[in-house]
Amino acid sequence: MATNHNTRQNLITSFLRARKQFLLKRVTRQNLITSFLRARKPGGTASRIAPTKHEISFFVGAIFIKIKLNIKMENEKLMRMRHSLAHLLGGAVKELYPDVLIATGPAIENGFYYDFDFSTPITDKDLGKIEQKMRELIKKVKSFDKAEISKKDAEKLFKGNPYKLELIEEYTKDGKVLTTYTSGDFTDLCAGPHVENMDEIKNGAFKLERIAGAYWKGDENNKMLTRIYGLAFETKDELDAYIKRIEEAKARDHKKIGKELGLFVFSDLVGPGLPLYTFKGAIVRREIINYSNELQKAIGYQEVHTPNINKAELFKVSGHYEKYKDSMIKALSNYTKEEYYLKPMNCPQHTQIYASESRSYRDLPIRIADFANLYRDEKPGELSGLTRLRCFCQDDAHAFCREDQIKEEFVNVLGVIKKALATYKMEYNIRLSLWDPEKPEKYLGGAEVWDKSQKILEDILIENKIEYVRAVGEAAIYGPKMDIVTKDSLGREWQISTIQLDLIMPERFKLTYTDKDGKIKTPMMIHRAIIGSPERFMGILIEHYSGNFPLWLAPVQIKIVPIRENHNEYAEKISKELEELGFRVDCDTNEGNMGGKVRDAKNNKIPYTIIIGDKDIEAKKISVESRDKGQLGQLDLKEFIEKIKKEKENRE
Repeated sequence: MATNHNTRQNLITSFLRARKQFLLKRVTRQNLITSFLRARKPGGTASRIAPTKHEISFFVGAIFIKIKLNIKMENEKLMRMRHSLAHLLGGAVKELYPDVLIATGPAIENGFYYDFDFSTPITDKDLGKIEQKMRELIKKVKSFDKAEISKKDAEKLFKGNPYKLELIEEYTKDGKVLTTYTSGDFTDLCAGPHVENMDEIKNGAFKLERIAGAYWKGDENNKMLTRIYGLAFETKDELDAYIKRIEEAKARDHKKIGKELGLFVFSDLVGPGLPLYTFKGAIVRREIINYSNELQKAIGYQEVHTPNINKAELFKVSGHYEKYKDSMIKALSNYTKEEYYLKPMNCPQHTQIYASESRSYRDLPIRIADFANLYRDEKPGELSGLTRLRCFCQDDAHAFCREDQIKEEFVNVLGVIKKALATYKMEYNIRLSLWDPEKPEKYLGGAEVWDKSQKILEDILIENKIEYVRAVGEAAIYGPKMDIVTKDSLGREWQISTIQLDLIMPERFKLTYTDKDGKIKTPMMIHRAIIGSPERFMGILIEHYSGNFPLWLAPVQIKIVPIRENHNEYAEKISKELEELGFRVDCDTNEGNMGGKVRDAKNNKIPYTIIIGDKDIEAKKISVESRDKGQLGQLDLKEFIEKIKKEKENRE
C-alpha cells in the first residue's frame, strides 16, 4: 500500500506541474492532459485518461486517480481580449463605413471575427486602415460599459438592422436578458464579457488577417455577408510565431505543391471535389494504397471489389438512409423506378458478402478489405483540395468476429496503424470516441447496446495500458471508436485512422453464425481504416513532407542528366539497369544545358540526380547528388543500387 501511496503522490505532483504549465501557457484542456503525461515521472503508464469539465481521472496499474481541477478550462482572459477586439473591429468599421450593417462578432480560436453587410464591397487592401482605426480606438476608449436593455429600447436602438432585430427577437423569446456594451461612440448588442480596461489589450499582439464570405447564421439560404478575421494573442511574440506557422503552412499548401509537381488537376467540366490524378499523382496514390494493402494482408485481411451504386433499400436496413441521406448522392435509372444512391461507405455491402454463406464459429474472423470509390455530397464551400472531396476511396475494412476475438482484432489493427504512422514519420495520440447519451437521436441502437460496446472498447485500452482521451459525442452512428489523431510536421492534428466496434449493423442485417454449442449467434463487426482515404492522406503527406516525398513514394525517384550528347548512351545504359530493378527513372537526353536540367530535378523534388560526364564514363562510375544530403560524389553503380534498394525496401 505504501508503494501505491507514493505512486499516487508522485502522480499528483506531476499533475500540479502540468497544471502550472496550463496556467502559464494558457493551453487547452487536451494540452493540459498532454502536459500532465509529459510532466509525469517515469515508472508506470497512465492507462486511462478521462477528462470532464471539472476533473481528470485515470488509472495507473490498479490505482485510480481523480483530481479536481478547480480551474477554468479555457483561458478566459485571452477570450475576453479577443471578444473585446471583435467589438473594437465593429466600432472601427462603423466609424469608417457609417452605412454598414453589423451582424455578429465572437472570439474564436486564435483570434476573432465580425460579420458585416457592406453597401459597397471591401477587399483585403482595406484591412490596413481598419486595423489602424482599431489601434486608435484602443488608445482613445477607456472601457466597455455594460447595460441591460428592454426589448423595446433594443429594437429602437438597432432600428434598420435586420440582423440585430432577428437576434433580439430570438433572445427575448428564449427569456434571455438583453445587454449592450458601449465603447466610445459604439454600442453593440452583446452578452460579454470584455476586458476591464484597455491596458489588457497589447497593441502589437493582434492583426487583421483576411476577408471571407459567410452566410448569415451559416445558412446558405441566407444572405452572404463579409467576414473580417483577426488574429490575437497575449504577446507579440506569440502572434509572430503563429503568423510564421501560417506562412509555412501556405508554402506547404498541397494544392499549390500538387500543381507545381503535376500530381493532380481539377476541371470545371468534371466538377468540384472530383480530382483527376496525373501519371505522377496516380503513382503516389497507388503507393499509399499498396502499403496499406501490404499491412492489412499481414493481419489476415483480403481484398474484395464492390459496386459504386446501391439500391436505397440497403441503406435503409443499415440505417444510413435515416441518418445520412442528406450527404448521399442520388442516382436515377432510365428504366426502373427503384431508388439508387452512390455509396458513401463500404460497410453495408460487406455485410452482404458475409451474409452470402452460412458461417460457423470456425470461419471467424472474416476480414474484408475494399478500395472501391466512395461518394459524398459535400457542400461546395466545404470542399478543399484533396482533403475534402466528393469522390475518394478508403483503406476501408471490416472484420466479422466472435466476442472473444475482439481484443486480438483491435490489438492487431492498432499494431499496423502504429507501423504505418512510424513509416510516414507522424506522431499520434488516441481518442476514445463515445456517443452522447443526451442526443440519442443522432445514433442507431439503444443505451444498453452502447454501454456494452463502449465498455468492451475501453477495457481493451485499459488492459493494454494505452494512453487515450475520451471524446463524448464523437462516435460513429453505429458504435464507439478508437480514433488515431496524428500530428504532421507543422504540429497540426489530423484524424485519419480509426477502429470502430459495431454491435448494431449485424443485428439490423440479421447476420449470424453457428457457435460450437450449435446455437445461432450474431457476430461482432469491426470497422477500421489504417490511413483512411488515400487521396486525403496524399494531401496531408504533401504538406507533411513539403512535397519532398521519401524515395519509395516519389513519383520520379532518380533523374539522370548527361552533360553532353556523347554521354547519352552511357546515361541510357544506367537508366535501363535501374528501371529493370523497379526504380522510376527520368533519363533527360533532351536538348538543353545541364544546369537547367539539374534545376528541374530540384524543382520537382526528385530524391536523387545522377550526373554523367567524361570522368564518370572513364571510371565506369556515376556522380550522385541527393536532394536531402547534397553531393554524394562519384559512386560505383552497384554501391548506389545497394543504397537505394535498402532505402526503398525499408521505406526510409
